[in-house]
Amino acid sequence: MPKRVTAKEVAKALGISTMTVSRALNNRPNVDPKTRQKVLETAQKLGYFPNYIAKSLVLRKTNTIGVVVPEITHSFFPEVVRGIEEISYQSGYDLILSHSAESGIREKSAIETLVSKQVDGLLISTAQTVSDYTIYQQVMRRGIPIVFYDRCVKNIGANCVSIDDEESATLITEHLIQHGYQRIGHISGPSQVLIGQARKQGFIKALQKSNLTVDADLIIEAGFHEKDGYSAMQTLLQLPPGKMPRAVVAVNDPAAFGAMKAIYEHNLRIPEDVAIVGFSDDIRAELIRTPLTTIRQNAYEVGRRAVQKLIDQIENKTSSVEEIIVKGELVIRNSCGCTG
Repeated sequence: MPKRVTAKEVAKALGISTMTVSRALNNRPNVDPKTRQKVLETAQKLGYFPNYIAKSLVLRKTNTIGVVVPEITHSFFPEVVRGIEEISYQSGYDLILSHSAESGIREKSAIETLVSKQVDGLLISTAQTVSDYTIYQQVMRRGIPIVFYDRCVKNIGANCVSIDDEESATLITEHLIQHGYQRIGHISGPSQVLIGQARKQGFIKALQKSNLTVDADLIIEAGFHEKDGYSAMQTLLQLPPGKMPRAVVAVNDPAAFGAMKAIYEHNLRIPEDVAIVGFSDDIRAELIRTPLTTIRQNAYEVGRRAVQKLIDQIENKTSSVEEIIVKGELVIRNSCGCTG
């Protein structure tokens, strides 16, 4: 196995002290510019790489941030990570990404691994099966800050950056109501996930504001993926003709895509027979057979704001808990049968 080149070997090659090499490599003052240049050139020639583990033990800081992503198959979370990476790079932090695959068990394992790698802080979007918040509390008690993004956990003393889920769900449901739809179904998210709760509440609020009946048979709890939307829509389509919804609000775009597949398999038309709207403005939303009306979430800005908040906690040791809301935007396409 090749031997790791050390600062001592760089110093020996130049005939100078290890301290001078260390000061030059770390861009410290009181080093002659010509000496610094020779040190950098020799270090590169010999294949020297700084030992960040040793450095972190001295400074008690690794300049790394752990990011836990619940899923990577849809466009929202990669765009969030792009925003996180932009700010972290500018601020001198490296990212360690971990994928929970919507599993609470895998999420817990990922957090434990990231903590063992001595990350300075964690950005977490919770998996849809998480119901026990103990691991988050244990991490924060160790002095490691957590900022939740998109899927947040409240009342445990952690900061959160999310979309205005309830308000946006109300907005898109009211859009359907304003265009004459009265029997409206909802494919909701998991009840233990806050965004599922908030979007369902926004849907119900819109119906109540317009004095429309909230029919429990038209609200199907599902998940965030295509298969979940497909299964939930199958349930709705099995209702008697007079009870079946004329329009459906899906918890997110992937669930809407699955629901649309079920509608087409029943030889129904969108929006002529069943209108449908989503949430998140997935990259596929305007490219599918019937372009999807949805709520555009600024995922990139969610990532930027979340990592900015986390770095502020890491560097300034701020303790105030804040909920940062990023506004959503209604995007009207053909799937709702509305032109404006």
